[in-house]
Amino acid sequence: MPNAGDWRMYLLCGLAIVNSATNGYDGSMMNGLQSLSYWVEYFNYPSDSTLGLLNAIMSVGGTIGVFAGPPASDILGRKKAIILGSTIMLLGVGLQGGARNIGMFIAARFILGFGLSITSNAAPTLVIEIAHPSHRGKITSLYNTMWYLGSIVAAWVTFGTLTIKSDWSWRLPSLIQAFPSVIQLMSVWWYEESPRWLVSKGRDEEALRILAKLHSNGDEQDELVQMEYREIRAAILQEKELAKRSYAELWATPGNRMRTFITFTIGFFSQWSGNGLVSYYLVKVLTSVGITDPFTQNLINGCLQIWNLICAVSAALMVDKVGRRPLWLWSTAGMLLFFTLQTICTAVYAEHNIGAAGTASIAMIFLYYASYDAAWTPLVVSYVVEIMPFTIRAKGMAVQGLCVNLALFFNSYVNPIALGALGWKYYLVYVCWLVLELFVVWKWYVETKGRTLEELAEIFDGDQAPLVIAEARRLEALGRENADGKEDIPVYDTEKV
Repeated sequence: MPNAGDWRMYLLCGLAIVNSATNGYDGSMMNGLQSLSYWVEYFNYPSDSTLGLLNAIMSVGGTIGVFAGPPASDILGRKKAIILGSTIMLLGVGLQGGARNIGMFIAARFILGFGLSITSNAAPTLVIEIAHPSHRGKITSLYNTMWYLGSIVAAWVTFGTLTIKSDWSWRLPSLIQAFPSVIQLMSVWWYEESPRWLVSKGRDEEALRILAKLHSNGDEQDELVQMEYREIRAAILQEKELAKRSYAELWATPGNRMRTFITFTIGFFSQWSGNGLVSYYLVKVLTSVGITDPFTQNLINGCLQIWNLICAVSAALMVDKVGRRPLWLWSTAGMLLFFTLQTICTAVYAEHNIGAAGTASIAMIFLYYASYDAAWTPLVVSYVVEIMPFTIRAKGMAVQGLCVNLALFFNSYVNPIALGALGWKYYLVYVCWLVLELFVVWKWYVETKGRTLEELAEIFDGDQAPLVIAEARRLEALGRENADGKEDIPVYDTEKV
């Protein structure tokens, strides 16, 4: 049975993971709002370009927030950064729910994106840094899947507000977006601060106490706690060495260029696989196949989000059993197959008005997302962490985050305009793009399951692998030597008294 420390850790991780649901809520909410007549009328029937701006502006705020999040998390600490980001998001939600014109709504979404970027840096970092080592992999893989928990809530909230015959049909879902931030602001006072951050600030004894509280029911002399404590101290010392390095190292060697290329493609492919059409513009997609009733549109949206959550969680739990490369291949090939079939069904309906083709296209959307969720939800972050050596890992993650936000902005702004101008023919762009994605995945996405540092270095670095390994070992040794007491930093005896 889990002890009190375990339950406390699970609760804290669960509360921090709530942050991921905020982004999912937004995507599904914007889908739902487009089907609400009072929202459409209030904002004077937004054009395709205005719809694109309404969705894309959140990514603009998020892109700027990418540069504010890490300093806030490192200077203020994980807890205070969560407080800061959540407070900013509450301001955005208030402005969005009370918007009197389209300009206020756009400004609100920019503020939301900025605040979300800050919490999205601090919350998952806190989860990783307080999670028990034996559970860290599954907990961090589940973080991304909670996007769908938020999307489920939003889908069914907007479904429920269809019956409200006033502006509150859209203001209420907008205000409910504050719920995850309120949960975090109310619960953050019970969070433990990251032991890693505390060590970086010289608060070693406090860090050890928190590790013991969460991982050994308060026993500071526990062997695992002592090992974690020493590893944290070693990592902090290694990072002081790495702080001298520049982003140029991402492309300094052939091996690093290949790693950076894969990271770059993961960032863009995760948003440019056709999923952006459904994430924010499902109403337009459904309208194109003859489903125009708001009740039916919102019902399909709600069911799709539940389906996504089931598929994403199932895939996250299979990652260590199946391996990475098979999931990448099955996922991308499945997306290509079902998106192609969706395109055919949509074209048949548009050109010949055959109702069965429209119905079949809905089934293809569900099958497409089952494929997408197999790899492009659970592996987007964890795979990059695995292929990047410690020396450039943080910089690689920053590049990936930037790519995701840039891709989101392009998707959100261009998709409604292109759909309005080209209709189903726009789908052909993504069919061709998915062919390219499948080739890239087949050619360059290697298996990382069960492979050591040496084996991965040989794959990426070839003849230079010994140099890469030696540098990593040098940094590890530097951290161990300093953590063993060669610097004037207290280290605790692991013997129990």
